[in-house]
Amino acid sequence: MNKHPKNIRLTVSLATCLSLAGCAGSQYETVAPLSESPISSVDNGLCTATQSEMTIPVGDTFADGDWVRDFYSGDKARVENGEVTLTPAPAAEGLILLEAADAGQKSFNWAGATVYFTVTDRFANGRTDNDSNYGRKPDGKDEIGTFHGGDFAGLTEKLDYLKELGVNAVWITPPFEQIHGWVGGGDRGDFQHYGYHGYYALDFTQPDANFGTREEFRTLVEEAHARGIRVVMDVVMNHPGYATLQDMQGFSFGGLREGFEKHLPEQWGEWQPESWENFHAYHALIDYDHPNWRNWWGKDWVRAGIGDYDTPPNASIDPVRGSLAFLPDFKTESDKAVDLPLFLQNKENTRATQLDDATVRDYLITWLTGWVREFGVDGFRVDTAKHVEPAAWQALKTQAQNALDTYRSNNPGQPLPAEDFWMVAEVFPHSVTRSSYFDSGFDAVINFDLQEEAHAGATCLPEMEAIYSDYSKKMNGDNPLNVMNYISSHDTQLFSQIADNDPALQKRVASALLFTPGTSQIFYGDETGREFGPTGSDGHQGTRSDMNWTDIESGKAEPVLSHWKKLGQFRARHPAIGAGAHTRLSAEPYVFSRIHGDDRVVIAFGKE
Repeated sequence: MNKHPKNIRLTVSLATCLSLAGCAGSQYETVAPLSESPISSVDNGLCTATQSEMTIPVGDTFADGDWVRDFYSGDKARVENGEVTLTPAPAAEGLILLEAADAGQKSFNWAGATVYFTVTDRFANGRTDNDSNYGRKPDGKDEIGTFHGGDFAGLTEKLDYLKELGVNAVWITPPFEQIHGWVGGGDRGDFQHYGYHGYYALDFTQPDANFGTREEFRTLVEEAHARGIRVVMDVVMNHPGYATLQDMQGFSFGGLREGFEKHLPEQWGEWQPESWENFHAYHALIDYDHPNWRNWWGKDWVRAGIGDYDTPPNASIDPVRGSLAFLPDFKTESDKAVDLPLFLQNKENTRATQLDDATVRDYLITWLTGWVREFGVDGFRVDTAKHVEPAAWQALKTQAQNALDTYRSNNPGQPLPAEDFWMVAEVFPHSVTRSSYFDSGFDAVINFDLQEEAHAGATCLPEMEAIYSDYSKKMNGDNPLNVMNYISSHDTQLFSQIADNDPALQKRVASALLFTPGTSQIFYGDETGREFGPTGSDGHQGTRSDMNWTDIESGKAEPVLSHWKKLGQFRARHPAIGAGAHTRLSAEPYVFSRIHGDDRVVIAFGKE
């Protein structure tokens, strides 16, 4: 999440804000807008790509006499005097992508990977019969914070699409069972906000019924592996989800102010505000000092400032023990053995069981790594990493690797691509630098700088040279590191929004992102111009609009999509693009090489 909700109820304790969900995502930080106005190809001087013959220096990348191929056009040329002469394909935006003419697929490397990030609920609806569960309902309005129907089955159906895009890892939002009810959404409480995004966990041991079944999740992972696509699962150890009226009633925790039940319908989750109220107003009905809050997670598990629970400090003062957006904060740093929370002890379909002499951290790690042990998940994208103590992440990594080894041993016939478990940290506002997170079990961190830096590259690729060179030197130095780069995210902006839906920029930005050193993250719809959706008073909800499959089926997205596919397939063939050393070979035309072991490519861009 990117900001703290501003609406606070009239009562004064932290408990009054327990269920105020101003936004839902992963950072929970205040992020300034990337730009005051959208970029456009006209305003920013989109350079005119050449369609003329180019003479391209190849340096030491290829030797005289070698035959090379432009992957985009398929045309071949022989290296003479350290150069080749070729003409870009008509749709190539002035790009020539050189590889050895006999080059084959190179070995996978995470730094050269392309990770496709999808919000499961908003991507593809494979089964409409699981669209409504736990009493959840559409709001009949803009459906800003409701479940839209996307599920594991839909994502499985689209794996071939991802393969065609050159994707070799898919990052899915948390698949766990979410809070059943809703909380007030946005600063103004102007919509019902459910846990459609997966960051409001109720039961870490079960898939949410809206997303699908255990067998459907197993099928998703197995089908992804059959295509050489790794599965990276989003995980949260900082907090569970908010308390809601519906869950209070369904699981018998918390309580109402005396006599206030008369203000609620028979099913509490169906409460609606009066004309003068918003969706935050139901807090006035709740007694946050009621003794039955012990039936929820309990004071040994979380800091929440309700009942006899500890009140967390401000997260800006104490990042580890602080509360983010008033979410209950897990006591992962505690060495105290705890019992299974009462509501889970009484929950009929949970797989959570009492663990002997286990801490909060022990339970959470057991629950999270259970998905690796049972399904063969290849990696974790770790939410809010800076808000949990480093020792917890190291323990998670160690036990996740053990779980993956167990899965491999128990499933020798599965085409599991990964041997080493991979973890990437979300640490706002981390950049391309080595930090202590690399010593705490993480193989990479998310780089928050590229989204803004890629603006220039979208208008003219040579503007990326300083960035490419800087990233490569930092990542391939004496103490190498890896980062995951993006141009759109669920917590900031969509590139289509930044580019004011300009197809030329949406096409050009593919090279700016996919040629950047490090892991590339495509946010679903970057490749198709998915548009910003309804957002209410939470400016980030619109980044999670439904995938624009109709634009793909109608052909509207084809010019942009086909370009992304070609570049993505080239990147998938050559991990050196992300993992290799960068060398500029020419300024005009703009030519650079990437070399990683025996994997060698030259990329050229010409402009008129």
